[in-house]
Parts: sequence; C-alpha cells; structure tokens
Amino acid sequence: MKPRLVVLTGAGISAESGLRTFRDTDGLWEGYDVYEVASPQGWQKNPALVQDFYNGRRQDVKAALPNAAHTGLAKLEEKYDVRIITQNIDDLHERGGSTRVLHLHGEIFKMRSVDNEELIYDIHDDIKMGDLAEDGGQLRPHIVWFGEAVPMIEKAAREVWEADVFVVVGTSLQVYPAASLLQYVKPGVPVYIIDRKIPEVAVADNLHLIEKPATEGVLELLSIL
Repeated sequence: MKPRLVVLTGAGISAESGLRTFRDTDGLWEGYDVYEVASPQGWQKNPALVQDFYNGRRQDVKAALPNAAHTGLAKLEEKYDVRIITQNIDDLHERGGSTRVLHLHGEIFKMRSVDNEELIYDIHDDIKMGDLAEDGGQLRPHIVWFGEAVPMIEKAAREVWEADVFVVVGTSLQVYPAASLLQYVKPGVPVYIIDRKIPEVAVADNLHLIEKPATEGVLELLSIL
C-alpha cells in the first residue's frame, strides 16, 4: 500500500497561474469588496452583481493553466496515495493531473439551487438571473460564502487524521475552519509547509518549512519525498 500524503492548498498555489486572491489586496477581490460578492448578505442585496462577479471568475479560471506546483503534486501519485484538500474554487488541480481533490469552498464550474444545496449542476458559461433549478429555485454559484457552513470540513478532517505525511501549500492558515485542519494531524506525522511567507503554526515536532513560492517549493518537496 502506498503511504497516504494529504495536501492542503490555498490561493498561493493558483496565484502563480495568474488567479488573484482577495487576501493580496486588503479585502478587495478584483476591485470588489469581498463581502459584497462573497456573503449571503451581498447576495440578498444585489444577486445580479454576485452572478456577474463569479461569471467573471469562471472566465478567468477557464483562461488559466495549471502550473508546476499543480503538476508536481499530481506526480507524487506515482509513490503516494495523494489526497488534495483545496480552499480554491478553480479546477487547476484536476487539470494538473490530481485524481483525488476535495474542494472545501465549492467549485466555480458548478452551480446550485438557492433552495436546495444538494441540487448541483455543472456550468462552464454564465449563470443569469432567471436561470432556475428543477425545483424552481434561482441558480447560484456552488461556492461557500463567508458566514456559510463548510459541508466538506468533516470529510477533510478525516483525511488529515489518516495522513502519513501532511503538506500545506500556499495558504495563510487564516481562513477557518480550514486552518483548524492542522489540529487533526497525528503526532509524529511529518508536516511540510510551503509558502513564500510561512504562517505561524502550532505544530512543533516533525515540522519542515519551505519558504518559497508554490512552484519552487513543490519542486523542493519532490526532491525530498
């Protein structure tokens, strides 16, 4: 059996593919106040603005390409049972070749009914106001907004608990509940943190810090593992 390698990724891994993150710009995301476009309150106030915002992000993701960090993590599947847990809503891990990807915060190429979060559909073009799910509910992006529950977090915690090696790439570890996943790493399991600015972490033993951008850091990780 291959050892299980669990990877938590954040915006830093997609930034090198040209996808900007709202954390880089003081709470503005592509010029928008993040709560206007990524909260239930923003949706209640101006759903058309929210749809337009995510329609734009969908086009950005379509135009982006996986980088060496995405393909490098996929390459690890030769030797490890790799499980990716990502905070990102793009599909660059999948396009980079990873076969097991859990999206904590939803997926830009999916949409769902406002009335039933189980009614999920694929979408590669724009979602418009008036586009309805089969239950009659308006379709919205399948994204976890600020203030909404993160339905995949328990599954993610189980993955981390079963890890033989745990890797964190390109996340500030500031967004909860994702940041709490470190607490589920079993004692003695090696933890690698790759970021251009290493965040503060409470793990003490078996901690390996690689202070580099995601592409360079994953390359170093490949040479170690």
